[in-house]
Amino acid sequence: MDLPRIFTIRESSHRIHNPFTPGKFADLGRALRMAPGTRVLDLASGSGEMLCTWARDHHITGTGVDISTMFTEQARARAAELGVADRVTFVHGDAAGHVADEQVDVAACVGATWIGNGVAGTVDLLAKSLRPGGLMLIGEPYWRRDVPDEDTAQACGATGRDDFLPLPDLVERFGELGYDVVEMVLADQDSWDRYQAAQWLTMRRWLDANPDDEMAAEVRETLTTEPARYTRYQREYLGWGVFVLMAR
Repeated sequence: MDLPRIFTIRESSHRIHNPFTPGKFADLGRALRMAPGTRVLDLASGSGEMLCTWARDHHITGTGVDISTMFTEQARARAAELGVADRVTFVHGDAAGHVADEQVDVAACVGATWIGNGVAGTVDLLAKSLRPGGLMLIGEPYWRRDVPDEDTAQACGATGRDDFLPLPDLVERFGELGYDVVEMVLADQDSWDRYQAAQWLTMRRWLDANPDDEMAAEVRETLTTEPARYTRYQREYLGWGVFVLMAR
């Protein structure tokens, strides 16, 4: 049980596996107004940067669950580095279907709603772990601009235009699911660059160090095509944000 290897090669140097910067996560943490001791569940927690920095800055406690062995190890190392290993725990496992043993104050899935087969299913999953009156965090892409055709949508990493909604429609969708949107923090093009463009140097250095690896041809093809694809399509059309929800 693990991520496909191409993902860990591309993002092996990342602490944050989505288009947020440390500053964006700091903004989100402050926006939540968390009291010390707030209990957080983070499904698909990646390398643990959100939980670790919030444990340091806001004295929360938390559990992260992620399917990647590499990212889980990085998360545990980051917790030790920041001196918060007594407050946050990272579990290697499939976040799909994971429910906390005790209800939490904040339940999050920041950028991996495929664990619930989409937004609605992920909201339902997180609700099983969330105490009444708690905060739910959903990280999700949206269309920044009208997408002219299916080819453009696919070049943005979607299977088609219907995969994502424009921002106002996404906000309305949360309401249709029975939740108030009480906060949001959105990525911008600069933070998208830090997520996407940082992968290119990682891939190039990996190629230089591993020219005979069985993955070398795939990584070379990705590095050759990715910068133009990203700058022509994804950077222009695809937005991303974390939306803070409370049940009505």
